[in-house]
Amino acid sequence: MTLQQLRYAIEVAGCGSINEAAKRLFISQPSLSNAIKDLEQELGITIFDRTNRGITLSADGVEFMAHARQIVEQAELLEGRYKNKRRSAMHFAVSTQHYAFASEAFAALLEGGVGDEYNFSLRETQTYDIIEDVRTLRSDLGILYLCDRNSRVMNKLFSDGSLKFTPLFNTQPHVFVGASHPLARREIVAPEELEPYPYITFDQGENSSLHFAEEMLPLPEAARGIKVNDRATLSSLLASSSGYTVGTGILASELSGTVLKSVPVDTRELFTIGWIAHKDRRPSAIAASYIDLLNDLVARRYFAANQFLF
Repeated sequence: MTLQQLRYAIEVAGCGSINEAAKRLFISQPSLSNAIKDLEQELGITIFDRTNRGITLSADGVEFMAHARQIVEQAELLEGRYKNKRRSAMHFAVSTQHYAFASEAFAALLEGGVGDEYNFSLRETQTYDIIEDVRTLRSDLGILYLCDRNSRVMNKLFSDGSLKFTPLFNTQPHVFVGASHPLARREIVAPEELEPYPYITFDQGENSSLHFAEEMLPLPEAARGIKVNDRATLSSLLASSSGYTVGTGILASELSGTVLKSVPVDTRELFTIGWIAHKDRRPSAIAASYIDLLNDLVARRYFAANQFLF
């Protein structure tokens, strides 16, 4: 087993494709496939499950990858210190539901200084994919919410994937609407008052269910519903139509107040937003810095303004 093989395996796991990994590594696809097969044969395990839809980490592969990443990171530290060689690019990835604070903390991380070379990724994606990204180590962290309605299913997925959920803050559901919306000046909104307006929600694809929905209120089936895939489209529709969505109460700083409004919903339901990480992998220094920025951003900018309940 060599460091090169470990680096190959890490790249394949990150890409989810041998073809794509081979392109990034500047080697042929057969050479990369053979290197991975040789590694699996030497260790006596199957690192990647191969299907018609691509490749994913096996149960053994998830455990192996946690150790492989640590070994490669330590080797790079040694090379940089004692061989006077330039360290390879720093890697860090976050998968998240569509939260403004997650991207703002990510931007703050970049502004804080992360070195001359890095390979970072911020994926705003579907809830099930967030869990899979962290389980398979494609992402270091995942950001999502738990509530009484989804906690049983979500905690089962966390347990099966060797994931740990750490809370960031608690909040009640808020309605997001355009600044000129009829409900924009209300101090609180009852769920039944939302019925006349189009309900805009994030599409969860083939895993669509109440357990994976990003919207924090189990409203009756809306007569007029709109599905979107990204936060920019959602913001545009909210600003230019009578539609609404339901979220944490935290708006992007450039939209809050002037373009969009956040109004609490009259409900006793409480939601916990937090992050997940793999139990078998200690957060890297850059991941720890990002977590600190998340906590600081929530506490400094949103706690007092929105009266979150910790």
